[in-house]
Amino acid sequence: MTSQTITRHVEEDARLCLLTMLYQQNDGHLNDLLCAQFLEAYGHFRSRDWVRTQLRKMEDVGAIRLNEMDTVLIAQITAAGVDHILRKGRVEGIKQPPLGA
Repeated sequence: MTSQTITRHVEEDARLCLLTMLYQQNDGHLNDLLCAQFLEAYGHFRSRDWVRTQLRKMEDVGAIRLNEMDTVLIAQITAAGVDHILRKGRVEGIKQPPLGA
């Protein structure tokens, strides 16, 4: 496996973790700092800037919406993101959730 392939797998897994965390929130929102902290529980020890990059990529494919408030990014899951988590649809660039998750 090449380093580019490994990087892609890590990014797609982290995006699934982020999307799952957003889906689990009552209001579907999280800020980027909490996202970075929660990702650590999934084994992704990355900088806040790296997390922000992943969130922006997720916004580009329609899985989330981002709002910026001062120096904080607020992520909100979209209908397409929910469909991805529930395996009713597929969002490119985000790992597919396991069956029964």
